[in-house]
Amino acid sequence: MSISKILGISILVIIWIWLVWMLIAAGGFNLKNILIAAMTGIIIFVPLYKKYFGKK
Repeated sequence: MSISKILGISILVIIWIWLVWMLIAAGGFNLKNILIAAMTGIIIFVPLYKKYFGKK
């Protein structure tokens, strides 16, 4: 994997963590917000994992 791909994925992770932090800070730490954060993480990171680290 090239440096640009690693940098892009790391920026995406940082932005996702920041948005999840804002979600939990605004709405509180409850099951709904945890499920929303988990679902968005799955939607974003599972296809990236399959693309870059899946079968070769």
